[in-house]
Amino acid sequence: MTEQVWVKSSYSGGQGNCVEWAPSRVVATGAVPVRDSKDPHGPALRFDVSAWSAFVAGVKAGDFGA
Repeated sequence: MTEQVWVKSSYSGGQGNCVEWAPSRVVATGAVPVRDSKDPHGPALRFDVSAWSAFVAGVKAGDFGA
């Protein structure tokens, strides 16, 4: 999973604590690949699209605190 374009979360802080995802892979695999931007060659987690969408909605709603 090193050839796709990774997108950094708009909620990521300036300290490098970032989550990245590869939107191009969602269409190809039906799953959302997510990785830690500090370890771009490390493993990526894959989430079901509906689970990832629910997580993102929860983040936007502030369900997980600061």
